[in-house]
Amino acid sequence: MSITLTNADWLDIFLQFLSLSLLAVGGPMSTAPDMHRYLVTQQHWLTEAQFSSSIALAQAAPGPNVLFVGLLGWNLGLNAAGGLGAGPHAIALALFGLLLAMTGCMLPALVLAYHASRWAQRHSDRRPVRAFKAGMAPLVVALMIATGWLLAAAHGNAAEDWRLWLLTLAATLIVWRTQVHLLWLIAAGALLGGLGWV
Repeated sequence: MSITLTNADWLDIFLQFLSLSLLAVGGPMSTAPDMHRYLVTQQHWLTEAQFSSSIALAQAAPGPNVLFVGLLGWNLGLNAAGGLGAGPHAIALALFGLLLAMTGCMLPALVLAYHASRWAQRHSDRRPVRAFKAGMAPLVVALMIATGWLLAAAHGNAAEDWRLWLLTLAATLIVWRTQVHLLWLIAAGALLGGLGWV
């Protein structure tokens, strides 16, 4: 995929990640649906496959789940350069996209989380602080469900993707009801995907 990004577009991408960072109550993964709306649906800067693959790769890799934001930025840079075939220019633009997206996503949340957690720890005995924490829990769960829905529906046609939905339901039930390690589920999903079942 080849796209054209102006300096104004790069600034807009940075500001978009900056603003989404402040909404990332359950972590950056909770903002994935809005990132998808902006990057794939509205701007057409990434494909469905690039978006879903960025999340899947980041989730399979060890480390924090914010890695998917860097992969989105990387893919934006690659697309803006015209793909890997553009050589060193593509790598440079991909690294720029990665750093831009990660900085935009992490900076406000980092500053806000630092100051808010210090304040909340000092006032943890206050009723409003306890109520806020209790009230945020359902919101975080709902945002994570929306992200799961988005990833499960990545192919666009639920009737044709019944196997994907079945795997999603099975994995959800296994995580909810058993102590099976998540790496086994990831391995099973990779195997089923490799065999072409999903």
